[in-house]
Amino acid sequence: MVVETELELDDGAMDRIFRALADATRRDILRRTMAAEQSVSLLAAAYDMSFAAVQKHVAVLETAHLIVKRAEGRERLVRANPATIARARQLLGRYEELWRSRVDRLDALLAEGARDRVAPDERPAHTRPADTGTDTGTGSTDTRSTDPGFTDS
Repeated sequence: MVVETELELDDGAMDRIFRALADATRRDILRRTMAAEQSVSLLAAAYDMSFAAVQKHVAVLETAHLIVKRAEGRERLVRANPATIARARQLLGRYEELWRSRVDRLDALLAEGARDRVAPDERPAHTRPADTGTDTGTGSTDTRSTDPGFTDS
């Protein structure tokens, strides 16, 4: 388990953030509260759902620390929490670096494999395997004459 520091988020915090962001309505609420602080009532007016349903969406975002809710008189005002968003973005950046390096390594391996699959007659002479056929030079590999059971008929 990873301990949460100022820049790190533990596994539970990351799960809450990404579950919260998995819903389109919550992503829209977050987007709207990044632009300006808004009341829950004003947020609810923009959606074709009950006020209670919007409150539940806000609660999920608040539990994930993606938004901050405060009371002002009878209203509840909501604003995005840029610190949590920045930490999640930083984590995603690390995952992006990890996957990019893996893709780069895979590309290198595929390129190496493609070079190895070049047709034998297209390879430079010094990289071609030795000829395994019958030797026609002075050191014949023909073993018929040394085989005691061989008869030339």
